[in-house]
Amino acid sequence: MQVKKERRSNADRTQAMRAALIAAGRQLFITKGYAETSTPEIVAAAEVTRGALYHHFEDKAALFRAVIVAESEKVAEAINSATDGCTSAAQALDTGTDAYLDAMMQPGRTRLLLVDGPAVLGHDAMDAIDRETAGGTIVVGLSAALGREPDTRMAALGRLLSSAFERAALDISAGGDDAIYRAELKRMLAQAISGN
Repeated sequence: MQVKKERRSNADRTQAMRAALIAAGRQLFITKGYAETSTPEIVAAAEVTRGALYHHFEDKAALFRAVIVAESEKVAEAINSATDGCTSAAQALDTGTDAYLDAMMQPGRTRLLLVDGPAVLGHDAMDAIDRETAGGTIVVGLSAALGREPDTRMAALGRLLSSAFERAALDISAGGDDAIYRAELKRMLAQAISGN
């Protein structure tokens, strides 16, 4: 009896190949860094041809951007998932703080999103990616906690707090006291809410 092989659609094969390239790129970018990673290493690690790489991505920088977007989306998903059942805005901000820092502890993520991403893509591109993925979560939380629509002042506060979160993630990844950073971030958020 002949067993019929399940055939994957072109869309499935395309998605699988793209995912393999992103996974291989991610691993090499976090172990070697962007500059030291070559496209031949990427295609070898992904077990695809060089033509496949350039079919999916214009160049190494485009692949790197895709890795950054994927990492940013994972952070946003972690925050959204953790805060989904929160019953108050204050609880969501508190829970979201822990979710962000937990998500940033994924090996290599801090380097990708906070060190190499801005260096390779530039701050404007990173800001755009942040707005597309997780960037609005602080402003949404502040808006809910303060009971008013976001305005330019709230957006500025959100950016400043976001910088504090990034600094905390960097310091924790370098061996800083996780509990202290979490407590201080939560204290800053509580003061931001009570002071407005």
